[in-house]
Amino acid sequence: MGWGRSTVTGTGGAGTASGGTGTASGGGAEAVGAGAGGGESRAGLAYGIVAYAIWGLVPLYWPLLKPASAGEILAHRMVWSFAFVGLALLALRRWGWMKELLAHPRKLGLLTIAATVITVNWGLYIWSVNNGHVVEASLGYFINPLVTIALGVLVLKERLRPAQWAAVGIGFAAVLVLAAGYGRPPWISLVLAVSFAVYGLVKKQVNIGGLESLAAETAVLFLPALGYLVLLGSRSELAFGTEGAGHMALLASTGIVTAIPLVCFGAAAIRLPLSTLGLLQYLAPTFQFLLGVAYFHEAMPPERWAGFSLVWLALTLLTWDALRTARRSRAAVTRAAASAAERLAEEAATATAPVTATTTAPTPATTTAPAREPRG
Repeated sequence: MGWGRSTVTGTGGAGTASGGTGTASGGGAEAVGAGAGGGESRAGLAYGIVAYAIWGLVPLYWPLLKPASAGEILAHRMVWSFAFVGLALLALRRWGWMKELLAHPRKLGLLTIAATVITVNWGLYIWSVNNGHVVEASLGYFINPLVTIALGVLVLKERLRPAQWAAVGIGFAAVLVLAAGYGRPPWISLVLAVSFAVYGLVKKQVNIGGLESLAAETAVLFLPALGYLVLLGSRSELAFGTEGAGHMALLASTGIVTAIPLVCFGAAAIRLPLSTLGLLQYLAPTFQFLLGVAYFHEAMPPERWAGFSLVWLALTLLTWDALRTARRSRAAVTRAAASAAERLAEEAATATAPVTATTTAPTPATTTAPAREPRG
């Protein structure tokens, strides 16, 4: 999946638990911006679709890199991503974050943990695609929001609404059904979901931009990845350079494949409410699932369909609950804003009203003319 997308999946997944408030503010922003820029929303939607479509269709790309092993592909992705993002940041002159990051060893340590966790996620995902487990890999990203919510409860002590508890329970039942169907736990799905959820949780604590985060993580992994490629070369096990210029270009383009959807996602995130991003996140595993079944022709026995159906039911319930909570939150924000506007209007009217002074006009004196003496 896309590196740095954790803010999305974390927001769409873990944040689905708290997505009510988050979506509410997004909805309010959307309402305010509706008249100012419907074009911005359309552009954001286009950026989001492009980002998640690339992440969803990337299983078509990894097999093109064979005969390189999953480990070599992963190492190339780290090395070329670092080079590509470094050039992008150099062109944008965005280096100020480095000084701040180096001044906070805790953030640097958290990014190192995030880089290690995403290495596991990435390596397993590439191996799964190139070894005929696309459907099982897609399941990992379908259940990621459920795992992230469970992680929020266990680690962050978040409180769930009843519908969220029901969704997590249905998701757990789905894993049991799939385990019975596979004859083993769906460990690929579980490792992908858990590693990506942990990655999102760690990134939530760091809170830096997508490109900056990718640069920091690939910087941490650059030397180990480069050292691994040198080791493969010394053993004559390196595919890079042995399959022609086209294959070399494909391996080098792993940096572009990593960065472009991340940039598109960043552009979508500032233009769309969280509720829309939360719905768009399901595009990627949906594309992966369809590719696994229709293109790679992976088996889907009835028990597997049953397990996936339970997962989709859980996600439907989760999405319905998030949207309902978002609507209620937006209504509350609207009522609060209307009430505040009324109070301001009343205060303004009171402040500008003319002061009426009550004065008593003096009573005019009554003059009595002297009586004339009669003339006789």
